[in-house]
Amino acid sequence: MLHYHRLGHGPHILLAFHGIGQEGAGCYQPMADTLGDYYTIYALDLFFHGKSRDTLASDWISESKPLTKDSWKQIVETFLSDNNIDRFSVTGFSMGGRFALATLEAFPERIDKAFLMGPDGVSEHPLYGFATRFAPARGLFHWVLDHHELLIGTARLLEKPRLISSSLTRFVQHMLDTPEKRQIVYNSWVAFRELHFHIPSLYSSLQQHSVQVYLFMGRYDQMLRPAHVKPLSRLLPQSHYILLNCGHTRLVAHATPYISSFTK
Repeated sequence: MLHYHRLGHGPHILLAFHGIGQEGAGCYQPMADTLGDYYTIYALDLFFHGKSRDTLASDWISESKPLTKDSWKQIVETFLSDNNIDRFSVTGFSMGGRFALATLEAFPERIDKAFLMGPDGVSEHPLYGFATRFAPARGLFHWVLDHHELLIGTARLLEKPRLISSSLTRFVQHMLDTPEKRQIVYNSWVAFRELHFHIPSLYSSLQQHSVQVYLFMGRYDQMLRPAHVKPLSRLLPQSHYILLNCGHTRLVAHATPYISSFTK
């Protein structure tokens, strides 16, 4: 079972999924400080992260045994039963968006609201599919991470003609600056590759069950640009798609006041 942090004490339940390289409490404590009277937030440490990294058997999920949607549904079903949770809402930031979407797909009849912040999984970059779905490409991806200084050097060269931003280079460098972080990135990319979605079908299901979906994107986000979530943003009511004046790492903090207003 995944480790989780219980934050806040409100009468409503919010399942919260963090971004890559984070852990549940660190990502969502600021949200709990604002919304803790309304929500009890179950902030899970996802696979390879936080305390879940130490408690899960290494052969439970791996490159050769990627997490499937059916397996994730069983995990969440057990979690809900163990914690006596009937109805709930979900939120996901960055990589956690992929888990929020998988939960929405599995339990639309039990979910009230979804708050997606710079979510992964709405669309799939061709590079992600190439790097994760074929064994030789996964080997190349692992080699690139092991030689990350070449990746950072190339990024810095691309900054000069402004093909990429310096903030993106800094973010990537931070994510890859230790062997442990590089292994987390590799494991997360390859082990979650089966979590992909047909957004129009998923959104249709959510509409049928009256699930309210809110999408938050950062105007200055270099990791996930607003164009990457068009398969979802174009389906939402205008008031449910919020473009915030921030980058990727500040999305949770900037989205929290809006989420607070949506709970009233």
